[in-house]
Amino acid sequence: SDLLAMSSGLAFNEDYGDVTDVTRMLYLEDDMAMFGAAKPLAENIGQRFSYSSGTTVVLSRIWQNTFPTNQASLAYPRTALFDPLNMQTAVLETDASDTFVGSSYLYASARDWARFALFLLQEGQWQGEQLLPEGFVSYMQEDAPAAVGEYGKAQVWLRGPAGGGPGNEADEGFNLPDDTYWLSGHDGQSVALVPSLNLAVIRLGLTPSSLHYKPQALLEATVAALDE
Repeated sequence: SDLLAMSSGLAFNEDYGDVTDVTRMLYLEDDMAMFGAAKPLAENIGQRFSYSSGTTVVLSRIWQNTFPTNQASLAYPRTALFDPLNMQTAVLETDASDTFVGSSYLYASARDWARFALFLLQEGQWQGEQLLPEGFVSYMQEDAPAAVGEYGKAQVWLRGPAGGGPGNEADEGFNLPDDTYWLSGHDGQSVALVPSLNLAVIRLGLTPSSLHYKPQALLEATVAALDE
């Protein structure tokens, strides 16, 4: 649970731009999970929120190790999720050691991201079949104890992207529904989910963080348009 909630305590520098832990892991390491797991403890486990791509790759390796063969684990995302949701464009890449990166390198069309968003809005059901354990999507959205309302218990953001800007709280100045949660990608790519409105807003444009773009404005405008 501490790995899912980004409070593992493991040291990991998530700053982009220079050769830090995250850039070294994504571009230079053959075994990304081993790289992340080998980091020393910088905090007590469960005590401090610290977003870490390394943590997510470690999680990938943990669940892949539960399969009897490597080939079975590599087939699982397609057979368990992508095929049932008809996400035909989805590609989830591995590192050189066949570990799904998880934190990065998942590619899909806007329509397929919309299918995944609808799957979450339907509490992990698809065409009447419960693909995720009952209650798990609600669990994902619960406050992670160490994250002070910023992050959920299972790999979702409870606040929108900070937009690369300094200082203020990420959602400050935006009128957003209280139950909004986010899947936040690279440089402005995002999926905003609002269960109370059965609404998902997908934004795949690539906007450098130096421009301080925030997709909260798009979500706010969409919600307002629905009220008209």
